[in-house]
Amino acid sequence: MDIAFSAWNYEVTVLELLAVITAFIGIGLAIRGTRWAWPFYFLSSALYGWLLWEYALYGTAALQLVFIAAAIWGWFGWGPKSITPTTVTNRTRLIILVGSLVAWLALVPVLAAIGDPAPWPDTFVFVGSVVAQVLMVREYAESWVLWIIVNIVGAALYATQNLWFTSMFYAVLIVMAVIGLRSWLAKRAPLAEPVHL
Repeated sequence: MDIAFSAWNYEVTVLELLAVITAFIGIGLAIRGTRWAWPFYFLSSALYGWLLWEYALYGTAALQLVFIAAAIWGWFGWGPKSITPTTVTNRTRLIILVGSLVAWLALVPVLAAIGDPAPWPDTFVFVGSVVAQVLMVREYAESWVLWIIVNIVGAALYATQNLWFTSMFYAVLIVMAVIGLRSWLAKRAPLAEPVHL
């Protein structure tokens, strides 16, 4: 892969750099609640899918296909106007937590069997991201809470795989997710009906 630049003996590829830039733009637009976030999510996901496949992180590489589908769903779901975030009920939070835990435990052996070098955190990032993305498309503020947790695990995962630039990117995403949560909570609508995933 072509090298964009080197920093602290780490070579940042053009592919990794473009994936990070497009993701930053998409997340910044998502914080504002505009549908223009989704084309950047789409492009960033395609680029990251390619990069992560090269590093044999199959869970998060496959996750990019989910993000691409969510970007299409989000583009049509959010519409041309700014969104009105809402929150889910405590019962729905419990369902999401239990369902995510079951999915995580069920998928770890699958990724381990196909040679993923870090199946536990990779599966956690996969499952947590899918749930967070669905909640985001559905305009639930809790998506940002989940993004905070997923980004913490992702930053550690990518550091252990020597993807330092992406690890630093995920560290910044933690801060952006906190900003997103505050922004969405400030403009949220009344409590929503339970989500059925």
